[in-house]
Amino acid sequence: MKFNKWINGFDNEKEIASDLNGKFIDELNPLYRSFIEEMYPDIQNDEKIICWVDETRKKYDIVISVRGSNRYISIKKGIKNSVHMEGISSFIHFLIENHVKREVIIEYLKYHYGDGTTNGTGVSRLSAAEYKQTYQKQIDMINEAFNQEDLLLKVIDRFVLSGNYSNIPIDGLLFGVRDDFIWIKKEDIIRIILKKQHSYSTGVHFGPLAVQPLDRCLNYNPKYEKQRFCVQIKWYNLADDIIQNMNDHIMNNR
Repeated sequence: MKFNKWINGFDNEKEIASDLNGKFIDELNPLYRSFIEEMYPDIQNDEKIICWVDETRKKYDIVISVRGSNRYISIKKGIKNSVHMEGISSFIHFLIENHVKREVIIEYLKYHYGDGTTNGTGVSRLSAAEYKQTYQKQIDMINEAFNQEDLLLKVIDRFVLSGNYSNIPIDGLLFGVRDDFIWIKKEDIIRIILKKQHSYSTGVHFGPLAVQPLDRCLNYNPKYEKQRFCVQIKWYNLADDIIQNMNDHIMNNR
């Protein structure tokens, strides 16, 4: 896939929304038409598509509406996609609410800060690679707890589908730019993440979702120090997983 590095995420969302808004299905190019027909399998030629950007703090970026029926779509572009970010305190509270054991939470905090403490006050900081060399057994213990199916389902909703600020989950995720994109529906997102429940990784993860501090700030730069206290969730192989899913659907429909 090609990506325009000069277009930012919000402008990308506006362009896609503009391309769809006010159009009928037979006015769309084949790529957009395939996408809309998957979101609305029974759409008719005389039904107008309405589309707009939602600028509030939701997981979805655009809303598509046909005959008053809405589809909520998240849009991503580029590489190493971040799908979620939140403060360490609310993340730990989420784990506690979902009955993750205290010893697992303590080990996660040690991994997160990499300085021998659970609150980030240690003097010497380790990179993720350095931490893994000594504490891989502890990371494996964290991952065993994090990848239980009941917790994973909560994770999928919080980090990918709905987020912290909305009870409306996305219906699909579009990856790319206006003239070159792929997509995946909500039910396939859930299936793929659960399918990778037991995939091994040397880092902390929920299925294919990597868990890490926003910045380890190994150089002690005060400009980035506060980012140590945020958790970032990345779906590094998002594009590959979407392509594989689309190929699977093609093969299954032959």
